[in-house]
Amino acid sequence: MDNDAQASAEFILLFGGIMVVVLLAIYMYKSYMADLGGQINSKEVKEFNGELNDLGKYFK
Repeated sequence: MDNDAQASAEFILLFGGIMVVVLLAIYMYKSYMADLGGQINSKEVKEFNGELNDLGKYFK
């Protein structure tokens, strides 16, 4: 009977440890994506505007 209780306690501890790791990974990923989003937007918008200006000369 003690073996069943020990197995259950170990399972709960293992599950809790996995949850901590997952939550930390989500937090770090969220920070990374927030920083990356600003860089992508500014770079891609500038490139897109440049491409539109280059195409504009063909339609005038």
